[in-house]
Amino acid sequence: MWAEKVKTGYKFVERYRDPLTGQIRRTSVVMEKDTSQTRKVAQRALDAKIQSAVGDNEPVADITLEKLAEQYIAEQKMTKKEATSRRNRFMAQKALRIFGKNTLVSALNANYIRTRLIALDEKPDVKNEILKRFKGMLRWGFRHDLTGDVSYLDKIERFKAPPHREKIEDKYLEASELSDLLDDMQHPIWKAVTKFLVLSGLRFGEFAALKKSDVDLDERMIHVSMTYDPNSKIETEAKTYDSCRDVYMQDELITAAKELKLLMMKQKVMNGYSTNLYMCRKDGSHVSYYAYNKYLQENALRVIGKKITPHALRHTHVSLLAENGINIDTISRRIGHSDSEITKSIYLHITERLKEKENDQLKGLKII
Repeated sequence: MWAEKVKTGYKFVERYRDPLTGQIRRTSVVMEKDTSQTRKVAQRALDAKIQSAVGDNEPVADITLEKLAEQYIAEQKMTKKEATSRRNRFMAQKALRIFGKNTLVSALNANYIRTRLIALDEKPDVKNEILKRFKGMLRWGFRHDLTGDVSYLDKIERFKAPPHREKIEDKYLEASELSDLLDDMQHPIWKAVTKFLVLSGLRFGEFAALKKSDVDLDERMIHVSMTYDPNSKIETEAKTYDSCRDVYMQDELITAAKELKLLMMKQKVMNGYSTNLYMCRKDGSHVSYYAYNKYLQENALRVIGKKITPHALRHTHVSLLAENGINIDTISRRIGHSDSEITKSIYLHITERLKEKENDQLKGLKII
């Protein structure tokens, strides 16, 4: 399904194969808005219209997973953002390796799919992501009359992942760990980037997409509206509606922002590029996530014995704010979350730990 802007709102369009003629046909509905909710309503309406048009004719079901994936990927490329299309293509190709490219879709069942996933040497959340995308492709095939009934997919439950609280300490750095890490960093630009990320709470993609005009030192605000996808090498709109936000720059962040700005000015003079990016590589292009991630992991493992990713700095930001008494609602707004379990988990873990410290202080107190 895709949306087209029309005078009266948005026209949602879906294609399907006429089982009698084999021809591809289109059907559509018009909605006032293009939101996640209206998309769900539109999809149900389109499914009903397709079912009405197809009637009781048996859909084509003798198709291999490889043929289904080819058509699915082709439509994704036409109707989705490049980053989304690329992700779904990757997951579809992974599914072919797991379930067999020559497997007939009509032969699939819940037990076969779950058994293949159980055998994978992957974490539960990875298996769940594969399952989610695979279900999406099969349901797309059903809507386009390329497969038979896929209601068996509802029998396949998600894999249970360990609760966040069991591994929450690995999601962020303690203040002492952060201090040790920064003290030992020898690369001035990467050190400045680390400070900026941990003091702002920005996702790395949001940071990479920042323009010079987005970092307003006078107003003490960082304007976040875009994100950079290092795989597709494109900028897209921020992850969610709440991700578009203004991040207030406290004194430490102002200092870090000025430090990084000065380093970029020196780099520009030495390399002679022209760019409107706030942070960039030596040729003026977007900063490399992979280069920074490699540097951060190697140094963190060597200095504090933890192999962290840039996203851990965002969680560290949550931890530091919680330790300084900032409430959960303020933290969520600052990092662009409308509702995040990981944010709540870190916040609650820190506040509970602070309560334990307070109780330890009171335990041996003698007043009389």
